[in-house]
Amino acid sequence: MICRGFFFSACCFVLLGTFGTVLDAADNQETRGIVKLPDEPVMGINLAGICDWNTELPFVDVFLETRRWISQREGEGWGKGPELELDEHGWIKRLEKNCWAEVPLCTINGGHYPSGAYTVAYEGKGKLDFGNATVVSEENGRIVINVDSSNGPFWIRIKETDPMNYVRNIHVYMPGYGTESFRAATGIWNPAFLNRWKSMKIFRTMDWQATNGSKLKSWKDRPLPDDAVYSRSGLPYEVICDFINRTDADLWICVPDDADDEFVHNLAVLLKDNLRSEKRVFLEYSNEVWNFSFEQNRRAAQKGRDLGMAETDWEAAWYYTARRSVEIFMIFEEVFGGSERLIRLLPSQAANPYVSEQILKYEDAWKYADALAIAPYAGWSVSAEEKDEVINLGLDGVLERMENKILPETIDMMKKQKELADRYGLGLVAYEAGQHLVGLWGANDDENLNSVLIAANRSERMGEIYERYFRAWEEIGGGAICHFSSVGAWSKWGSWGLVEYADETEEDSPKYRATLKYAEKWNKR
Repeated sequence: MICRGFFFSACCFVLLGTFGTVLDAADNQETRGIVKLPDEPVMGINLAGICDWNTELPFVDVFLETRRWISQREGEGWGKGPELELDEHGWIKRLEKNCWAEVPLCTINGGHYPSGAYTVAYEGKGKLDFGNATVVSEENGRIVINVDSSNGPFWIRIKETDPMNYVRNIHVYMPGYGTESFRAATGIWNPAFLNRWKSMKIFRTMDWQATNGSKLKSWKDRPLPDDAVYSRSGLPYEVICDFINRTDADLWICVPDDADDEFVHNLAVLLKDNLRSEKRVFLEYSNEVWNFSFEQNRRAAQKGRDLGMAETDWEAAWYYTARRSVEIFMIFEEVFGGSERLIRLLPSQAANPYVSEQILKYEDAWKYADALAIAPYAGWSVSAEEKDEVINLGLDGVLERMENKILPETIDMMKKQKELADRYGLGLVAYEAGQHLVGLWGANDDENLNSVLIAANRSERMGEIYERYFRAWEEIGGGAICHFSSVGAWSKWGSWGLVEYADETEEDSPKYRATLKYAEKWNKR
């Protein structure tokens, strides 16, 4: 897991007191021919990635979140079966003798997913069986199984399949959602999931799209609605549009970093054709291309160097981010017939206004954008050298540090980026936001450290810190701010979710309560 606010420590730039050429914001507005984003905050959320350990449970069909088929052979070690022959959507076309394939569902500990009768629907001829679940009834194409979530995940196995009519289109519906009439009304979406985020006005789908390290380049390789599962390369764009259309929110899309122009054009057409006309699109090139921890940074750096943009990897990545962002903006504007429905974003590193200005200035990228996007996390990425200090500070000491040192530093960071955005006539938005208490690699293996950081996230004082954090964002004139993340189990890898599990409520998490409070305050305008 990459720390969400990992700073670009390879370059130690001095934060500048001035930011190059002082620009007239009004002139910038005239140049770009758009209406400046209002200096009013809007609350959004980053949604958790699609995988079988996703604790958010966004779908009533839990099969959609499972992983690729695990091939097994009798008498061999785990996962040592032969390579599976799959169709274009990922369904198994045939099995060798004494072989089978299986996948886990709901790999969620502690009973935090529904127990009861799950309805398994499928097409084709074959034999299914289940691990950690009991068959209640079975007929052609429909099996009802009983699941006790306190026993952990359950499994679905294809033991036999007819090559002429192979098992496919498997759905595993949660208790109460196995009827055609209900699915016709709600689609694939869990009503509890839709209800939880009804106050949000923006959904950033970075993790839904599997953006970090994405392999997508050609349009033909994109995920499709008929794919067996949605964890392979992200949610299909049609499915994302369906979700957005069922909400009162706009879409924040992350264009894959390696996508070619045809891909970008077709994505723009798909969004224009599938989103309701009142929906806006926040348009971002990939995710954190400035961050050398990500593969997209290394690809952008190589492309920038190949184009002669810079000799250093970090500068090449910044400059390529600027150029490719503008190219993407222009493709979308051509398809959408202008920029009225687009919020064009130039993303940068929150802790370093120097980086931001390099991206804004390169080939005058700022003239084609609407906002500078940063991730102003408040937190402590604890190194191995610091972990004993944090453990000795304990819960109260860490929260004291958050309130009196880290939060003021974060607010100062926000102000510097807002001053820069104002100089270029741009809005300031946050693509990610929230607390950032996590151990860096190695330090996070210390359970004493993790217990302190997780306890801090559970604390009522964390809710108070969140309120001060959001109030500061409002006071500096920040715009859209998308918390990272929605729902996710807290662990050595961080406590990113506002809550840990789908069955928790705002009563279980002070930081969740604080976020909802400001969402309701800002978004009801």
